[in-house]
Amino acid sequence: MAIRDTVKRAEQLVETSMKGNDASHDASHVWRVRDLALSLAREEGLSSNPDSMEIVELAALLHDVGDYKYLRDPSEEKLVENFLEEEGIAESKKIKILSIIKGMGFKDELAGVGNQEFTPEFGVVQDADRLDAIGAIGIARCFTFGGNRNSVLHDPAIQPRLDLSKEQYMKKEEQTTVNHFHEKLLKLKDSMKTKAGLRRAEKRHKVMEEFLKQFYAEWDGKA
Repeated sequence: MAIRDTVKRAEQLVETSMKGNDASHDASHVWRVRDLALSLAREEGLSSNPDSMEIVELAALLHDVGDYKYLRDPSEEKLVENFLEEEGIAESKKIKILSIIKGMGFKDELAGVGNQEFTPEFGVVQDADRLDAIGAIGIARCFTFGGNRNSVLHDPAIQPRLDLSKEQYMKKEEQTTVNHFHEKLLKLKDSMKTKAGLRRAEKRHKVMEEFLKQFYAEWDGKA
């Protein structure tokens, strides 16, 4: 039962460390990613290995603790590492969990990190996080984040940056919320690492395409 106690304490860490975040990156996002990751792991046949399921659950739970977009103090960057050490997680598991968290971001894929060899556990956790960034939930989160940053909703004069580097992606330069669909969200379907993730992503991708079609028609007064 030790792992369930660790999971409970991980949930508490999520609640406290992400309390001040906007609703695009709050505890509810983490619970959804955890549920998705475990579901994908079962579909991908990982459930026969308890160690794999533990790695998936803890990585999914802790993946946004100390996120660079919300850092209030540099010490927060070490929260996950310190937590795993305090919990006495085996070194081999700790390395895998930290490796998943550090390599799963979109910015890392732009830098070429995410394109290297990956473990099945990495695949399901990253896919789960990306699934929560697309579809109906993804649309809601995108506009929540944009509103929190006072981003312009849409400006036809500002073109999306389609060939982004990691540095450009992380820059907080003036950009519209709708352009984020073209710069990132519409690319996520083709970045899925698992068959189970891709199946779900295809449906969510269509939801976004339909939304944007309607959005542009309404913007131009044609709908």
